[in-house]
Amino acid sequence: MAHPLDRPIWNALTSARQASLAVGTGGALRLAPGYGVFVASVDQAPESLAAVAALEQPEGLLATVEAERTPVPPGLTVLKEAVLTQMALVDLTPAKARDIAIEPLTEADAPAMLALATLTEPGPFFDKTHRLGGFFGVKQDGRLLAMAGERLKPDGFTEVSGVCAHPDARGRGYAGALMRAVIARILARGETAFLHSYADNAGAIALYHSLGFTIRAQMQMRMLTQGDLVKGDLAEPAEGA
Repeated sequence: MAHPLDRPIWNALTSARQASLAVGTGGALRLAPGYGVFVASVDQAPESLAAVAALEQPEGLLATVEAERTPVPPGLTVLKEAVLTQMALVDLTPAKARDIAIEPLTEADAPAMLALATLTEPGPFFDKTHRLGGFFGVKQDGRLLAMAGERLKPDGFTEVSGVCAHPDARGRGYAGALMRAVIARILARGETAFLHSYADNAGAIALYHSLGFTIRAQMQMRMLTQGDLVKGDLAEPAEGA
């Protein structure tokens, strides 16, 4: 039996917690516009791939994350392709004593969260992405310097995502401290925390190892848009981030 995290998008969009955010038909589902651009099909049958291609793209793109390299839906162009390292938490390591003031972020923080994500590009982030799960942040004089939160939620699992810090605030331990706050909430619900990183982002992967994550699988990520397929069906691999 396939592991639920081999198809994290499909299993999140058909889960009890996030099915209400799924848009599409039974053969192809995407996150509702504004929340994200993740998409998945029930299988790789021609009619399922065609259903992916028929989904609306108000953001101008769709994104897939799968353990297996899948066919490109007809009529879609691959804008970017990359290998992601998927990691799952085994045991949260003890925290070092740090004087970092962490606070829950609210709807009032949404504009600042979007601005920080737009600047730092932790992954696809839109005006409603913060509503996918609880976010924590670090502020200084009311200015949001760093944040981390939740994203995909297959049954029994929650993805840690949106981890980013303003360039002026890097190297202060904010990312690790915020991730610990997010993870603690996930563990309190009896779930397993997981996350994704570009496979060549050695710094991020080292941080995640230090928190107690281990590598579970290598995943295939694609960014797709409407239009003719590029030559060879594939674009150049994305740079690590």
